[in-house]
Order: sequence, then C-alpha cells, then structure tokens
Amino acid sequence: MSHSQGHARPAAPTGNAATRPARQEEAHGARPHTVYVFGTCLIDLFDPEAGLSAIEILEREGLRVVFPDAQSCCGQPAYTSGYPAEALAVAERQVQLFSADWPIVVPSGSCAGMMKHHWPRLFGPDHPLAAQVAAVAARVYEFTEFLVRVLDVRLQDRGPPTRVVLHTSCSARREMGVHLTSAALLGQLTQVEVLHQERETECCGFGGTFALRHPELSAAMAKDKAEALASTGAAQLVSADCGCLANLNGTLARAGSALQGQHIATFLKSRLEPPT
Repeated sequence: MSHSQGHARPAAPTGNAATRPARQEEAHGARPHTVYVFGTCLIDLFDPEAGLSAIEILEREGLRVVFPDAQSCCGQPAYTSGYPAEALAVAERQVQLFSADWPIVVPSGSCAGMMKHHWPRLFGPDHPLAAQVAAVAARVYEFTEFLVRVLDVRLQDRGPPTRVVLHTSCSARREMGVHLTSAALLGQLTQVEVLHQERETECCGFGGTFALRHPELSAAMAKDKAEALASTGAAQLVSADCGCLANLNGTLARAGSALQGQHIATFLKSRLEPPT
C-alpha cells in the first residue's frame, strides 16, 4: 500500500488468534482480514497510546490494520455547535480516505456515532458523495463493538488482581447501543473485578463544546459522576471515550482523588501482556 493511502502492517496472528479457528459473526458475515482504524482527533492529540493499543489488539487477532495518514476529525465539534457547512467540509475529506470495502474501527463511541448516524444526514441524499457516505457509514464500528460482535474475541487475562469501574459515554450508550460491549470485554478478564457506580447512565458533563458553552453546569455534572466513581473504591477507571476520560480525570485530580481513568484499549492491552 502506498504512503498516500496509509500505513499497514502485515498481521501476524498470535495467542488466541493463532490457535482459534476463524469465526463468523451472524450479522456481519465472514471474519474480515483487513480493517481501517479511524483514530479520532482526541486520541491523536491527547492519548495516542489508546490508538496504538487498539491497533495492537486488532493485530493480535490476526488482522491487517490500515491507518490512512490524511485522516483528521470526523466533523462532530462543528456539527454539534451548529456549523453544518464547516462540518461537511471536514467530513468530505475523511469519507474519501476509506474507499476499500473494509470495516472502519473507531475507538470512540461519539466519533463512531457521528460517522455512522450523522454523516448521512449531514451530506443528505443529493450530495455527490451520498452513496459513498452511506457505504462508509454501514462499515463503521466502535472498537469494543467490533471486538465482541464481529471478532468474537476471547481474552486471556495475564494481569494481577484489580478492581475497576466502567464509564460509558452517552454516544456509546444511546447512539451506538454498545454500552454492554465494554462490560463484556472486562467480564472476560478473570483477575478483574468490575464495580458498579450509582450514576452509571448519567452524562459526565463533557459533551464536546457543551463543556465550553456551559462550564458551570458541566462541572456540576462531572463532580456528581466523579464522586460516584470514586465512591466504588475501584483502583482504575476505564472508558472507551477519551473526551469523557479527559473531563473525569481532571475533575478527579482537582478533588484530590487517586482514581484516574484509562482508555479501555490501553487497559486491555496491559492485561494481555505477561506481568513484568
């Protein structure tokens, strides 16, 4: 693959992927051999380790991963702020980077929701790229959704005993309907106890530009959520969305809590490696 199309590393099945026969996922057909990864701008700028961990986990499952170099933002910040023309200009450049008929794995519920549900509305039926957008949207999967529902992964926990609490973003829960897939992956880890918070279905207060436009309301929501998370006594907060993690980690740190959050891809990767 040329540099302009993106980077791809040849897959070398290891661990479970090397010994387990390929499975079929009822809703999506045969197990894919190649996938795209849309890294998201938040991961690119603030948590690249999460993106690299997601790619490594996909490669461990025997997949060839393609990361188009020219990708940037899905257009969600402009779209949700009331600037559809600006959002469309950003999205138009992204759509054309994913032309091959491969699944598009997105380690973020909000960005996956934007691409899957809001891109077709943003472009509309009369846009020259409307058919291509519909085809792209149909191939978008949130990261944990793809691992559970398409790859049917089986994780072997190699980490020490620990207790975690899970936060799922509003978009993952309400737009993508994948709030259960993060829990399913954590449930496979034999040495991980998943604790439950009192405000499990509530928003953390981030909401993209909502946190900037309504900082006091956002901070109050984040405070409630952070207190509920910390009160579980968990050693680690885990989430599949970096926006929520940034908001909650800052709120927890300002409150003097030792609890901090980590993207689920990074957490899972750490559990799949032998302890040092």
